[in-house]
Amino acid sequence: MKKNLGSVDRVIRMIVAVVLAVLYFSGSIVGPVGLVILALAAILAFTSVVGFCPLYRPFNLSTVKKKVETKNL
Repeated sequence: MKKNLGSVDRVIRMIVAVVLAVLYFSGSIVGPVGLVILALAAILAFTSVVGFCPLYRPFNLSTVKKKVETKNL
């Protein structure tokens, strides 16, 4: 798996995951919708930690900054 999530993308995903988890565990979101939100939070947190999003692959998307190669003259 080649990483396709840049650092900004990973931080945003983790923040969203934490917010969704807090909403679920505080009782703001309950029932089946709450479970779906909790599952979404887990997926976002996992992809953030791993650095790979499988939904980006079919569209050939990547938020990883490309390294600029320099030649020694």
